[in-house]
Amino acid sequence: MSLSRSPSPRPGGGWSTPGLNTPYGSMSGQSSPRKSYGNLNGGTSSVTWASAKAKSDEINGYPAFSTRKDGFFSRHYRSISNSLPRFNVGGRRDYAEKEKLGRGRWYPGHGSKLGRLRTCTGRLFRRMRLRLLIVLAFILAVVLFYVTPANRVYRRASFLGGGSKFVIILAANQGGGVMEWKGAREWAIERDSIRNKKKYAKRWGYQLEIADVGTKKRYAHEWRESWEKVDIIRNSMRKYPDAEWFWWLDLNTFIMEPSRSLQSHIFNQLSSNTYRDINKYNPLKIQHPFTEPHLDEDALSPIGNGKGDSINLIVPQDCSGFNLGSFFVRRNSWTDRLLDIWWDPVSYEQKHMEWEHKEQDALEHLYTSHPWIRSHTAFIQQRKINSFPPGACGDNGDDPKIHYKEQDRDFLVNMAGCEWGRDCWGEMYNYRELSNKLNRTLWEKFKDRISDTVKSMRKPKEKKD
Repeated sequence: MSLSRSPSPRPGGGWSTPGLNTPYGSMSGQSSPRKSYGNLNGGTSSVTWASAKAKSDEINGYPAFSTRKDGFFSRHYRSISNSLPRFNVGGRRDYAEKEKLGRGRWYPGHGSKLGRLRTCTGRLFRRMRLRLLIVLAFILAVVLFYVTPANRVYRRASFLGGGSKFVIILAANQGGGVMEWKGAREWAIERDSIRNKKKYAKRWGYQLEIADVGTKKRYAHEWRESWEKVDIIRNSMRKYPDAEWFWWLDLNTFIMEPSRSLQSHIFNQLSSNTYRDINKYNPLKIQHPFTEPHLDEDALSPIGNGKGDSINLIVPQDCSGFNLGSFFVRRNSWTDRLLDIWWDPVSYEQKHMEWEHKEQDALEHLYTSHPWIRSHTAFIQQRKINSFPPGACGDNGDDPKIHYKEQDRDFLVNMAGCEWGRDCWGEMYNYRELSNKLNRTLWEKFKDRISDTVKSMRKPKEKKD
């Protein structure tokens, strides 16, 4: 048996390295190695000083260790156990070895509930910090998007929000009319109307063209007052060459729902929001469609070709026919031809005495007479873009197709005809306040609720006094 305590890689013991094997491997423990000492000086023994020192170090040191458990769980026991959750067992007073109590662990507040809560919170925050950073970065990006001009740039870009495709044309008699004098109420109406359109256009990235209708085009001996909107639309098309749709608005209009864009309100689903067959609502009793056999298929159809991209003119109808207080035209060659015929001075000279509503009656005449105009004209429900107050189109104000309904949150109100026996400024003020009330933020609603509660609490005290 080998004297080495280390296991030998050789069968039967021993080492293959010269000098590590002893000639006394087969002797018992009682035998004395005298024979080897006699050969120290000039003897034939192969044991050297270095090999003997190495042998002594091996005997006096720790034996080599080799595990017999080479399974998966044996090799990975420590890593698996370290990954498992640990529970704080601090606070136990019946532990026998007090010097080992809580060894290697730190218990905040001697294991109190507050300390454990702080520890759990800190551990949870460390694990969730990456997710929290992502959430905070997202919230910061949203806040910066709405606080900085980035949202207006996004909504204005033609390839993103598409706001640059729309131009709002507002008729403002800023310098005073030809036959009228503007007082304080007229200036107040103009101020509120312009402010309302500016906020809306800025919010959605639209262009706003404020047209001064105080300057009129003169032909021959007549001032074409109230006909100027046709010429202003043509000038606006030249001024904004990249715009597609032009929205004309009279001064006595007010946008009640500024949170709705034109895209979401109308143009994203243009075909479903408009109708081509005038027989659906035909107060003028216009015969439709044409029946002449020489006309093409689109002219003979009551809905034209039925495609939304063929719509170039969008007009609402009130109780007496076409209403041009709020309407849309699209830029293309068809619209250029329509505006030229509509503005024709010869037709004006011949018909302006017969047409009571001036340019509005002229458009109705063109629609009735020309098939190429009908096939590209669409109508829209009046309350979609042109609701009337109760005093217009009847004294009752209960027509569900025409009059404004607060519960339905109509988009726009047109105080048409308010200068004939009604209070224009009073109507404008009431609808402005109603719009502000309906479009309050959550914080404003909360403040108003608190204010109403305080007022209701004060009323009984005042009655007692």
